[in-house]
Amino acid sequence: MVYLLASIFLNTILFVLFKSYARFGINNLQAIVANYWTCVATGCLMLGEFPVSATSIGESWMPWSALMGTMFFSVFNLLAFCTVKEGITTTTVANKLSLVIPVVFALFLYDEHLGFVKLAGILIAFPAVYFTTKVEDEGKKSQDLLWPALIFIGSGLLDTMVKFVQHRHIKSDGELVSFTIHTFVVAGTVGLLTVIVQLLRGKIRLQWKNLLAGIVLGVPNYFSIYCLMHFLKSDIMQSSAAIPVNNIGIVLLSAVIAIIFFSEKVTRLRLAGLILSILAILLIALGDMNGTGV
Repeated sequence: MVYLLASIFLNTILFVLFKSYARFGINNLQAIVANYWTCVATGCLMLGEFPVSATSIGESWMPWSALMGTMFFSVFNLLAFCTVKEGITTTTVANKLSLVIPVVFALFLYDEHLGFVKLAGILIAFPAVYFTTKVEDEGKKSQDLLWPALIFIGSGLLDTMVKFVQHRHIKSDGELVSFTIHTFVVAGTVGLLTVIVQLLRGKIRLQWKNLLAGIVLGVPNYFSIYCLMHFLKSDIMQSSAAIPVNNIGIVLLSAVIAIIFFSEKVTRLRLAGLILSILAILLIALGDMNGTGV
């Protein structure tokens, strides 16, 4: 349970940092690339070595690491693009409601139980996320379903792959750290190439404040993934419950932080969303604990 709370807390720190970037004029692309390489450095310090070598290709999890690293970078940039184009609400809802994808996969891949109570909690999560993240000023934005759909699919598949790799390929804590490092190396490499292309085209210029912002972001980002994989590994909850509880917990705590520290309005919809979020977490956890999921 400690790993679950740590995952929720660390992801909320990421939310606070991203929320602060606009105030300081931070370039998201440069910061996120620096963040990935900071994640690599953090993982290497934990492992005591740099594990990437020619022999890495032979690891059973390496194809998944390459795919997930590429997707991490792609989904992040898609989130940034969609936030501008479609608004915060649409983007956040598409991102967090993607929990339905790993839930469906968990039922088939790991023969997990669903049951009425857990199902009720998952269904309540949908309006909970929407109400909690609703921004009233976005009503006039045009709606293009393509980008939110891509975020929904991408985020859901990433959560699914995290559990799949942890379940099928990771056998020790050292291997978990090594896998995480390789994944961030791929993400960092893809990001670095993107930055180089934009520099050559004259679209951006490097600034030290972006590098510093990425370093500050990288440490909690690394441990957010590390703690999530450890939580899934602990088998305290089935993944059909663990991933929804983690996602809803992040939405809930992020909303509370936004209200307290960023002076976001406490509307009736948001208050209803917070209450429904708590109810959803309780129902999913309760439905998971009774074994049969009844």
